[in-house]
Amino acid sequence: MPEGDTVFLTCHRLHAALAGRELTRGEVRHPELAALDLGGREITEVRPAGKHLLIRFADGHTLHNHLRMDGSWHLYPPSARWRRPAHQVRAVLGTDDRLAIGFNLHDLRWLPTREEDRVVGQLGPDLLDPAWDEELAAEAARRLTADPERELGQALLDQTTVAGIGNLYGTEVCFLLGRSPWAPVGEVDAARAVRLARDLLERNAWHPEQSTTGTLRRGAQHWVYGRRRCLRCGGPVHRGSQGEGTRARVTHHCPTCQPR
Repeated sequence: MPEGDTVFLTCHRLHAALAGRELTRGEVRHPELAALDLGGREITEVRPAGKHLLIRFADGHTLHNHLRMDGSWHLYPPSARWRRPAHQVRAVLGTDDRLAIGFNLHDLRWLPTREEDRVVGQLGPDLLDPAWDEELAAEAARRLTADPERELGQALLDQTTVAGIGNLYGTEVCFLLGRSPWAPVGEVDAARAVRLARDLLERNAWHPEQSTTGTLRRGAQHWVYGRRRCLRCGGPVHRGSQGEGTRARVTHHCPTCQPR
């Protein structure tokens, strides 16, 4: 599932291409919104809220979507060939010189902008919120340790606790804290965990590559995520699962650098 920095960059690019422009083409190919025609409407801004995208219109409405596991937005010149098949298209937003194509967008909602809290009001503090300050940082740390016995890995991925962390950053924050993903969150410095997560997201927000080690060199971008061997000690990385059912998530950890 895309991390918060991926959604942030997607929104930035969509905003640069579409904001302040009237749509010459506005199709939504979704069962619940099939009758919605966005042509002729003006987009005022595209902004992220954690892992959610909010496309706001001048008429006081918002097109909300969540990328889930396989959703994505591509930008093309009007005559360019699309890189993915047409049957995956769920939204087409076009101006005179740009086309924004939304592929595999399973979650799409059309609602009044004043009612956005219906879809994002449950989120915790957004780590990439431009208004981030000490108060939001303290609230994120408070939420993270609200249940001290909860496993650290699960607490970090809970979007109602803090918004924007996915598997990659959750795994790497645990590593940088030197703690197992199964450690009780009450035993962790919550303020440091929040600072680490925000720092990693901020460092990667303006480019598609994601590095938690400070280098984009192939094979060295992550400490343990997706690796067989720990980048720090060289020991074997253990792969496990946290959560149950649809909430189960794969996690990686180094038992040497992150004792349980």
